[in-house]
Amino acid sequence: MEVPMCTCHPRAKIRPANTAPREDDMDTPTGTERTAYRICPLCEACCGLELKIQDDQVISIRGDDADVFSRGYICPKGVALKDLHEDPDRLRQPLVKRDGKFVAATWQEAWDLIARRLPAVQQAHGRDALGVSIGNPSVHKIGLIGYFPRLAKAAGSRNVFSASTLDQMPKQLSSGLMFGHWLSVAVPDIERCDFLLMLGANPLASNGSMWTVPDFRGKARALRARGGKLVVVDPRRTETAKVSDQHVFIRPGGDVFFLLGLVHTLFDEKLVRLGRMQAHVDGAQVDALQSAVAAFTPEAMAAHCGIDAGTQRALARQLANTPRAAVYGRLGTCTQRYGTLCSWLIDVLNTLTGHLDEAGGVMFPKAAAFAANTRGKPGTGKGIATGRHKSRVSGAPEVFGEYPMTCLAEEIETPGEGQVRGLITVASNPVLSAPNGPRLAQALDTLDFMVSVDIYLNETTRHADVILPGLSPFEEPHYDIAFPQLAYRNYARFSPAVFPPPAGQPAEWQILLKLAAILQGRGADADPLALDDELTADDVRKSAGPMADAVLSAVAGSTGPERGLDLALRTGPYGDQFGARPAGINLDRLREQPHGIDLGELQPRIPEVLRTASGRVELAPELLLADLERVRAELGAAPSDELLVVGRRDVRSNNSWLHNVPTLAKGPNRCTAFVHPQDAVRYGVGSGTRARLTGAQGHAVEVDVEITDEVMPGVVSLPHGWGHDLPGIQLQVAAKRPGANLNALTDDRLRDPLSGNAVLSGVPVRMEAVA
Repeated sequence: MEVPMCTCHPRAKIRPANTAPREDDMDTPTGTERTAYRICPLCEACCGLELKIQDDQVISIRGDDADVFSRGYICPKGVALKDLHEDPDRLRQPLVKRDGKFVAATWQEAWDLIARRLPAVQQAHGRDALGVSIGNPSVHKIGLIGYFPRLAKAAGSRNVFSASTLDQMPKQLSSGLMFGHWLSVAVPDIERCDFLLMLGANPLASNGSMWTVPDFRGKARALRARGGKLVVVDPRRTETAKVSDQHVFIRPGGDVFFLLGLVHTLFDEKLVRLGRMQAHVDGAQVDALQSAVAAFTPEAMAAHCGIDAGTQRALARQLANTPRAAVYGRLGTCTQRYGTLCSWLIDVLNTLTGHLDEAGGVMFPKAAAFAANTRGKPGTGKGIATGRHKSRVSGAPEVFGEYPMTCLAEEIETPGEGQVRGLITVASNPVLSAPNGPRLAQALDTLDFMVSVDIYLNETTRHADVILPGLSPFEEPHYDIAFPQLAYRNYARFSPAVFPPPAGQPAEWQILLKLAAILQGRGADADPLALDDELTADDVRKSAGPMADAVLSAVAGSTGPERGLDLALRTGPYGDQFGARPAGINLDRLREQPHGIDLGELQPRIPEVLRTASGRVELAPELLLADLERVRAELGAAPSDELLVVGRRDVRSNNSWLHNVPTLAKGPNRCTAFVHPQDAVRYGVGSGTRARLTGAQGHAVEVDVEITDEVMPGVVSLPHGWGHDLPGIQLQVAAKRPGANLNALTDDRLRDPLSGNAVLSGVPVRMEAVA
């Protein structure tokens, strides 16, 4: 029996009730110290934390040495959870806008206003008149990632937008085309790898991205200690590059040329060895790929990527000739014009060299719960489809059920049937995180009605009519839904809430269900708990048939996301299958293991993991082969000598949402423009001076300059997610050093045409000194 309880899917189920800690989680007498274990929800590393608590105060946070996954590692963000919990700017009650100003309101007042105004938008203008947008923080919260699909389904609109098209959609699309599912992403098996080639990634700062890998520094050190080699290809000598064996500068946006040069070398020098994949790849696709890359010689690619042919060939040989090797690319390879091609070519390299699904190469994690590639018939499926419909204004194809975030402003601005007139944002701040934020901010002010689910009054939520705040991370349970599917090692962990929620404060999953109920016409007094019970029972009856009552009885002790988690664990690959496998996992067993359960190192999963219609690895999808024509068309033109801007990450920051935390905000100014000494002379700027950067659409920002050879000539680096100087926000700490908004410079007309991902890297800018 299979119970499809993946809360990442619109039909997912779970039960309600405030997510207060159970009595056995908080049985310490008042006035004494207790210890709680918690998974950090602030980045993809998902580190285990040990909290010391006295009464209702966290008095210390450190890494949990016994945690089976992070093994005591902690970064500054983990310590900052206390500041986030106590932040006076964090909203604790709803805000409604009256006469242009926000005022505090009761929950009933907020629901009454929403019930009166929100459904009216769709009643007057149609289902697509309501847009919904979800941001990066949601993937770190079981209530948001689990219940947003229910909200989106209730809205019934095609106008769905998310941070995925500002970040990772190219990797999800290429993985779906090759392996049959959007989240079948192959990640480096770093603990057994002996050669790791890394592009556009900085896991020393990010703690991994689309690759959950806490303490990357320690793992890289171990790789080198056993004689392995780490090579980083990046326009900036990043923190990760500084601990590598070799750093290679690359022209921003030139990754596709570099990768094609490597693929060409493998064929040209007869280095293609598929190994075990020979049985799972159609030979005709290998031939088609060889023909498709014939023109992309390293010599022809050199000028376009800035890497000489000799270096390209040497790296291809080392990759092919090292028994345990991997190629990994991340943000820099996705946020560019050829994001999907780059993501595909990385896995092409891993496949052609025999490193796909092999120990020490790239492998597929097996998550304990919620992973679609562990359900259904192993080794076959329907694959994925895109372009089932197109956006109204630009004609951008739907990908993974959503439109590009860069289409949101035009969908609000452009009159006609389907014009977005109302909006719900969930932990989403596209005014800072999306290109051409000033345009989007102006568009948001024209909406008929806007609701934001967010803990801050920020650059985007200031445009809302109602803001509904969620709980502190300490006041709700936690389970990593997405990240075990991307982890360097298989594991399962659960954290109960540390503190009970404030009286009358609904959990975020309840907020989303209430909004869904209102959109369904159930009114302001709809009971989200009853709705959740109804939906859960319906789903279980459809999937479990005559066993439905027994299944529901088995999980009756849990509520809300915890019930959905228990169902997903029990029916997952390690689950107890409701008693049929007594040694298997369920939620109670996870509760008994506060440091988590280690499920072992990654194991080969092909063909079982595949969900393609052919049952094979699709090495040469037609969509991607056709897109190579765009690359071929560029070969005849000389690369531009314009100044190009790239972003960067800092371990103390995570996009736009942690700049108000004092622990992370202290120290030197981190929002500076890195400029190469040659460019400093060329543009008349110096360290400590200010420069004005202007993008193609005329928007300009002023920023402090740092002169450094960490960036290559012709490149300026500015961090992502700053610009906290807009009127109407309530971020006291962030406003003291607001920084400059990189995305005011980027162009919302530019995107990868296949995935719809925004182009945030390698964008031309003008620079001039500011007196």
